[in-house]
Amino acid sequence: MPLRGSGSAGPWGWLTLLLVAYAARASEITFELPDNAKQCFYEEIVRGTKCTLEFQVITGGHYDVDCQLEGPDGAVLYKEMKKQYDSFTFTASRNGTYKFCFSNEFSTFTHKTVYFDFQVGEDPPLFPSENRATALTQMESACVSIHEALKSVIDYQTHFRLREAQGRSRAEDLNTRVAYWSIGEAIILLVVSIGQVFLLKSFFSDKRTTTTHVGS
Repeated sequence: MPLRGSGSAGPWGWLTLLLVAYAARASEITFELPDNAKQCFYEEIVRGTKCTLEFQVITGGHYDVDCQLEGPDGAVLYKEMKKQYDSFTFTASRNGTYKFCFSNEFSTFTHKTVYFDFQVGEDPPLFPSENRATALTQMESACVSIHEALKSVIDYQTHFRLREAQGRSRAEDLNTRVAYWSIGEAIILLVVSIGQVFLLKSFFSDKRTTTTHVGS
């Protein structure tokens, strides 16, 4: 069953829902999580299926978010507060709808961009003969090895893209702070310079006034 999402995303809700609809057949979603908001996703899972939830906060604030995973009976399988990234693997103990939520309710003004990868079950075999007792041919074995290597490359690329996006966000935030600090220093320097000029002028003005009064 395709992944479903719901939450109190406020004015950003439509964007989140569009992202979910676009990635309904995929296990990877990147979405915007506004301040004071909570976004939940639902997945139908069969008992005995191995699942993995991995998430990472890409941009926003201290790059942290609350995450919670619940089973069909409402039991909490996983719960972490203010995590930047994490991974959790579990095996479904019963059939039903599993819910996992990301919360930014502790933040009053900072938006977050969250990426998660939810894998349900194992990948299907590349060749039907992989499930049989017969040995694979040399060509099939080579294809399986290449396929596994390419999956690893895709995973590495995804993680590097996330690190690059997070690093770029940090660099832009630092650049903005440095720019504001430089502007503040320039304003303070200008104010101090003008103050010194007026202060020196006041000294000479008082001396001239005193000299004129004595001479008269």
